[in-house]
Amino acid sequence: MAATELYTKHARVWIPDPEEVWKSAELLKDYKEGDKVIQLRLEEGKDLEYCLDPKTKELPPLRNPDILVGENDLTALSYLHEPAVLHNLKVRFIDSKLIYTYCGIVLVAINPYEQLPIYGEDIINAYSGQNMGDMDPHIFAVAEEAYKQMARDERNQSIIVSGESGAGKTVSAKYAMRYFATVSGSASEANVEEKVLASNPIMESIGNAKTTRNDNSSRFGKYIEIGFDKRYRIIGANMRTYLLEKSRVVFQAEEERNYHIFYQLCASAALPEFKTLRLGNANYFHYTKQGGSPVIDGIDDANEMVHTRQACTLLGINDSYQMGIFRILAGLLHLGNVGFTSRDADSCTIPPKHEPLTIFCDLMGVEYQEMSHWLCHRKLATASETYIKPISKLQAINARDALAKHIYAKLFNWIVDHVNKALHSTVKQHSFIGVLDIYGFETFEINSFEQFCINYANEKLQQQFNMHVFKLEQEEYMKEQIPWTLIDFYDNQPCINLIEAKLGILDLLDEECKMPKGSDDSWAQKLYNTHLNKCALFEKPRMSNKAFIIQHFADKVEYQCEGFLEKNKDTVYEEQIKVLKSSKKFKMLSELFQDEEKALSPTSATSSGRMLLSRTAVKPAKARPGQASKEHKKTVGHQFRNSLHLLMETLNATTPHYVRCIKPNDFKFPFTFDEKRAVQQLRACGVLETIRISAAGFPSRWTYQEFFSRYRVLMKQKDVLCDRKQTCKNLLEKLILDKDKYQFGKTKIFFRAGQVAYLEKIRADKLRVACIRIQKTIRGWLMRKKYLRMRKAAITIQRYVRGYQARCYAKFLRRTRAAIILQKFQRMYVVRKRYHLMRATTIVLQSLLRGYIARNKYQRMLREHKAIIIQKHMRGWLARVRYCRSLKAIVYLQCCYRRMMAKRELKKLKIEARSVERYKKLNIGMENKIMQLQRKVDEQHKDYKSLLEKLTSLETTYNTETEKLRSDVERFRMSEEEAKNATNRVHVLQEEITKLRKELHQTQSEKKTIEEWADKYKQETEQLLSELKEQNTLLKKEKEELNRRIQDQAKEMTETMEKKLVEETKQLELDLNDERLRYQNLLNEFSRLEERYDDLRDEVNLMVSIPKPGHKRTDSTHSSNESEYTFSSEITETEDLPLRMEEPSEKKEPLDMSLFLKLQKRVTELEQEKQSLQDELDRKEEQALRTKTREEVEGPPVRGAELEYESLKRQELESENKKLKNELNELRKALLEKSSPEVTAPGAPAYRVLLDQLTSVSEELEVRKEEVLILRSQLVSQKEAIQPKEDKNTMTDATILLEDVQKMKDKGEIAQAYIGLKETNRLLESQLQSQKKSHDNELEALRGEIQSLKEENNRQQQLLAQNLQLPPEARIEASLQHEITRLTNENLDLMEQLEKQDKTVRKLKKQLKVFAKKIGELEVGQMENISPGQIIDEPIRPVNIPRKEKDFQGMLEYKKDDEPKLVKNLILDLKPRGVAVNLIPGLPAYILFMCVRHADYLNDDQKVRSLLTSTINGIKKVLKKRGDDFETVSFWLSNTCRFLHCLKQYSGEEGFMKHNTPRQNEHCLTNFDLAEYRQVLSDLAIQIYQQLVRVLENILQPMIVSGMLEHETIQGVSGVKPPGLRKRTSSIADEGTYTLDSIIRQLNTFHSVMCQHGMDPELIKQVVKQTFYITGAVTLNNLLLRKDMCSWSKGMQIRYNVSQLEEWLRDKNLMNSGAKETLEPLIQAAQLLQVKKKTDEDAEAICSMCNALTTAQIVKVLNLYTPVNEFEERVSISFIRTIQMRLRDRKDSPQLLMDAKHIFPVTFPFNPSSLALETIQIPASLGLAFISRV
Repeated sequence: MAATELYTKHARVWIPDPEEVWKSAELLKDYKEGDKVIQLRLEEGKDLEYCLDPKTKELPPLRNPDILVGENDLTALSYLHEPAVLHNLKVRFIDSKLIYTYCGIVLVAINPYEQLPIYGEDIINAYSGQNMGDMDPHIFAVAEEAYKQMARDERNQSIIVSGESGAGKTVSAKYAMRYFATVSGSASEANVEEKVLASNPIMESIGNAKTTRNDNSSRFGKYIEIGFDKRYRIIGANMRTYLLEKSRVVFQAEEERNYHIFYQLCASAALPEFKTLRLGNANYFHYTKQGGSPVIDGIDDANEMVHTRQACTLLGINDSYQMGIFRILAGLLHLGNVGFTSRDADSCTIPPKHEPLTIFCDLMGVEYQEMSHWLCHRKLATASETYIKPISKLQAINARDALAKHIYAKLFNWIVDHVNKALHSTVKQHSFIGVLDIYGFETFEINSFEQFCINYANEKLQQQFNMHVFKLEQEEYMKEQIPWTLIDFYDNQPCINLIEAKLGILDLLDEECKMPKGSDDSWAQKLYNTHLNKCALFEKPRMSNKAFIIQHFADKVEYQCEGFLEKNKDTVYEEQIKVLKSSKKFKMLSELFQDEEKALSPTSATSSGRMLLSRTAVKPAKARPGQASKEHKKTVGHQFRNSLHLLMETLNATTPHYVRCIKPNDFKFPFTFDEKRAVQQLRACGVLETIRISAAGFPSRWTYQEFFSRYRVLMKQKDVLCDRKQTCKNLLEKLILDKDKYQFGKTKIFFRAGQVAYLEKIRADKLRVACIRIQKTIRGWLMRKKYLRMRKAAITIQRYVRGYQARCYAKFLRRTRAAIILQKFQRMYVVRKRYHLMRATTIVLQSLLRGYIARNKYQRMLREHKAIIIQKHMRGWLARVRYCRSLKAIVYLQCCYRRMMAKRELKKLKIEARSVERYKKLNIGMENKIMQLQRKVDEQHKDYKSLLEKLTSLETTYNTETEKLRSDVERFRMSEEEAKNATNRVHVLQEEITKLRKELHQTQSEKKTIEEWADKYKQETEQLLSELKEQNTLLKKEKEELNRRIQDQAKEMTETMEKKLVEETKQLELDLNDERLRYQNLLNEFSRLEERYDDLRDEVNLMVSIPKPGHKRTDSTHSSNESEYTFSSEITETEDLPLRMEEPSEKKEPLDMSLFLKLQKRVTELEQEKQSLQDELDRKEEQALRTKTREEVEGPPVRGAELEYESLKRQELESENKKLKNELNELRKALLEKSSPEVTAPGAPAYRVLLDQLTSVSEELEVRKEEVLILRSQLVSQKEAIQPKEDKNTMTDATILLEDVQKMKDKGEIAQAYIGLKETNRLLESQLQSQKKSHDNELEALRGEIQSLKEENNRQQQLLAQNLQLPPEARIEASLQHEITRLTNENLDLMEQLEKQDKTVRKLKKQLKVFAKKIGELEVGQMENISPGQIIDEPIRPVNIPRKEKDFQGMLEYKKDDEPKLVKNLILDLKPRGVAVNLIPGLPAYILFMCVRHADYLNDDQKVRSLLTSTINGIKKVLKKRGDDFETVSFWLSNTCRFLHCLKQYSGEEGFMKHNTPRQNEHCLTNFDLAEYRQVLSDLAIQIYQQLVRVLENILQPMIVSGMLEHETIQGVSGVKPPGLRKRTSSIADEGTYTLDSIIRQLNTFHSVMCQHGMDPELIKQVVKQTFYITGAVTLNNLLLRKDMCSWSKGMQIRYNVSQLEEWLRDKNLMNSGAKETLEPLIQAAQLLQVKKKTDEDAEAICSMCNALTTAQIVKVLNLYTPVNEFEERVSISFIRTIQMRLRDRKDSPQLLMDAKHIFPVTFPFNPSSLALETIQIPASLGLAFISRV
């Protein structure tokens, strides 16, 4: 493939750039061979001419297609070169916020400088068990690959984490260890994984510090080996450290800090326990203030100190050791503040009582004088003498700093040793995974010994990395049988030889350190002399003689020689160490130096040549054996080289995994990418070398199936063969002519660099041509369709227009005609109206005129009439006035005259009365006159009365007449007044008319004025009115607006309240579910701990005692009961304890002796009966033996089948005798233990239990006696059939009997006859006892009736007494009420008896039919088995012994000893499949409940407790043994729920009895309340449900990702992109690959199994909901962690798969189970992949659509969205920012992944059973023959 084919117009290339390193450009024209200049256009639109190198003529590297940008694996890129790698990393890091990328076997990790939510336990679970290529790149994927390879290949693994300071090495190593700790767990209860993780905060506090590049930079290298046992669980760990930066203890650069632990101590100085350390602010101490940056933003050193101390405690470093560590560290801080005073140039001194030194000595427990002396002096030893020499101030400061560094290094090693001890395990280590966190390649402005060692280590690691990459490439080629050619790759062995070989840099450095006068300058000269111009990798700087340059694999580094020797020797004075070792108050200090070498510094004289200023008289040192051969201490370089060799040996013995950490910028800005810094690190860490090695060979690799699927579009139908391999070969031979560009392997096709891009170009061209053709066809079809639609529309429009015009013309004609008619009628109407108006006007005028005339005439006539009336009345009035005046005058004259005459008479009488004679004359005859006058008075009185009556009548008449006259007068007077008034009124009216006329004129003038004013006012009013109307309109609008707002507010308030109510309801439901989930999680944890406890107990038992051969340990239900149900109040007692009293608080009283004697007598009788039965059985056995021997002697066996039946009956009788014996023992024990008369009194519960047991025993004895009778009758019939016919009549008389006896003596049958006679006697005795028993029962019944009658009598008396106290009316009413109640009760009792009798009759009829059928079958069977001769010779006598038939009560009876057998057969050994297929669902639950019912019926709480406990333990044991079998777990979940429902249904509580039949209500429990056991069973059901969910999850987990995501359900929709070295799982379905059909088949299996087991429908819905949640969560989590799955086509696949699952739900009628809602996040994620993602409207639609997804999930999907083809577009960064802005107010979880382990809280709705217990039959297949129905 020529360059001209790739470098065509519009092709994009990379060109170098000084700022951005590489810039993208586009070719403006095709490149031709020989061109020296390429015409380019940059992305910003600027044209450029790019000149090619005239020597190499190397073209600029091509840019990959946009479809490959952002790939997970850099090796998947078509063009592998530096710009492609850099651009891909930048796009992933900046645009997609992805910090991890694969580069072949290397994981490139870019530090985001920001906390990301991608390290939670949910992410760990998502990566656990996954292939490395199946998920997006992650440190967890590397850790999982290492863990998996360790388990699979049985080979130790290593994870090598390297990078610059601040690149995130420590964090990556920490997350890798966290992954191992989470996934594997620990093999013991010591929580080793927690200890491994706890070592991180300790090592970070003492080994990490803030630098200018990193706030938490590791200043040492460490290699942690995490040990695993054979089950690959963590058992321990071991840590090795390398090259601690001790110089940081005494010196920090600007903006840097010392080790964290010092600042943590200073921040915690106020704590009480730290008062003795006398610490203060960090700025007070010289060793912590030099950097000027004592505080790290966002870090609380005091809080970090708490974490450090907690980690120390967890790792076994107790408080005393911790305080010792803190004392040493505090002492170092105070030591740094020790100051020196110069005495002269060569000596110095410390001021007396110097406070920092005093504190240091107090903390270290050493003498002040000694320490101050040796800080200012040193000891020199020669061959003969020892000198003490003072040192200068600078030397003293250096000695002080050296001592501080040495102490800190020793403390660091001591802590590492203790951490290793804490992490060490006594269990043998099977394998390990090592995590190497080591410094990356470093180069600074000034590079010293530390950088030299670091770069040396990186050279070794790079060599190992290159060899490993080369080895993997070679293995891959050999595996695929590709011709292998050596690839030239960079080998850094020369550089390593330069450093570590003989006469290398380190060798010369050690040699110079041994020299007495060795110096950095002399060492530099040796280097120049040895290596300059001899080694190409060694150079000398031009301007310096104290430096050298080494060409490392990453870059050239210039090292300054100053300080190399001092740092390599690591000198510290021996005398100072001895002072510290002499400390007796501080034992820990001596521990630090116990391994210290005795020669700490060279004892030879210094090379300075200075004179000794003082000499002390010291005796010469004594010669010690071997002193002459004593070697110097090993140098730091030598130690580092040895430890590095050891590390390389370890790494070479393991399988390495590489993590390269990249620092994106030097300013710690989050998600900021500096291309220059990134390229430097990529070159330094070997990533580009990996790319170069891969590109040198065949970097692109495709399987044949993937190649065929991807490039099928380039083939024709005839080119497709059955053999995919041959098809691919044929295609490649046509497309790529140069066969060296590709190779065919066994399973893959290998391509050289650029070939895949060429194929992609051809494929894109082919697709583009196809798209153009499709577009052309579609556009033509669309245009023709549009033309036809337009033509049809035009015809339709013409038709409608013409019709419209015709209708318009017709309408015009109709309107014209109608107008004429309208005109005619209108004109007629107008004329007629005018005529009618004129006629009406005329008539009105006439009527008005005539009325006016008539009214005038009427007024005139009325006036004349009125005048006549007035005249009449006036004249009459005048005549009356005249008459009255005349009458008044006459009366007045009469009165005057009569007055005059009366005056005269009076005067005369007065004169007469004055004279006496007058009186005398008058008195003569006075008496007679008086008598006469009296008589006359009487007469007058009578006359007066009559007259008075007349007068009264006359007066009455007069009054009436007077009234009439008075009324006439008044009438006349009123008429006169009216006339006067009328006259006056006429005058007044005339005056008023005159006045009114005047007023009228005045009013008219005023009217004109008013009208003018009114017009003006009207105008003003109208104007005002219009203004008011406008204001009113505005007010109305405002009112409407306010009303609308009020309505809206009311509506909003209503909606808000409804929403709040709904939210509160949902919140309460969520709280309830959370509480239920918490409780069920606690149950799950409890079951896990319980299993763990059982395992540990088993292990302890195995370790303590080895069981004997053949011995099996039996399970103790008692112990398990104690361990499991201690929280239950009903079941805390053990089985061996006596029965609990009902009232334990009462005092014990003496036993009721009468009851005791009765029971003892009854027990004696039972024992006698048992003994008689035992004797009878013994005799039967003897008889059977004799019969057997006789048959063997005399002939063949007779009727063997019946004898076998008899033997079985005997065995059954023996077992029943044992049962009776056990029951008697229990009765005796109960009688002995009970001592309270309340308990043993008649009617007490215990008494009833005893009587019930005695009754059951008696009934059982009767049954057995009847069976014995049957056996006897059969024996007699057998004897009669066997004996000769002449012996049949021997019992008639005594003589014959004697003869028979003699015969029997002869034949040996006397004993047999005697036995028969005794049997007859016993039979009679038993009949007598049965009659006696029946008599006793009747007597007891009569006594009961008498008692009831007495109670009734007493009640009647009480009622009578109450009635007597009532008034008569109430008494009658009460008596009637009582009588009605009594009759009602009697009627109800009679009805119940009648129903019982009817049931008994029906049952007896049914049993009669069954027995008749059985008898018929037996007769037929006997007829078939007996020969005709036997039928003739042996007449069969039918045995007609009546047997009572029982009415079954739905209970099952078993012996206490048979309980283990019951549990074993019904639970432990039961096969769910056979039960589910052949028997009714829930049969074991029904059987267990019927057994519980019988124990409740017997009132035996011990039996109930024992049975329930054994049942629960048995179910747990089965689930523990076969807990991974879905059928078993489903079966026992169904039966446990059914058992729980039965306990509720028959509990007797009203809430559970609503749906019961009357018969079922009769079966309710009577004695025990098992509510607490219901809770225990509910908890057990929850545990079984959780186990069922785990089994479901384990089965479905391997299918979900493959079936829901990877498999192409709709073939041809998804495209396959070029894979990288980390090849993903193929989406093409191979054999064994799970598909959606596999998931649906598995769901069908689950559903059918649960339905067969009779699981409750509601429970099935919950299981299906949980299953769908797991499916959706796992699918969504994998979608969020797999970039290749986030595409439009994959969204279509997912939606189709979800629709298939919904269809399955509809088929199973499970749409209302809530399962569909659990898939909503997955559905929305699929929709998010398919919707448009460009405009703001699209963003709004996405925000409203994806309400089930969190913001993090939405943004993650958008970031991961990857087009499969070039025709799709990527999501822009601005669109993602828009989505984030719109969703910033949404309050949702920041968690990225769904919790796939989440289990919804399960509920068990009550589901009563309609099955009658008495109808349940126990099949023989269960092996429960020892259980009998009751």
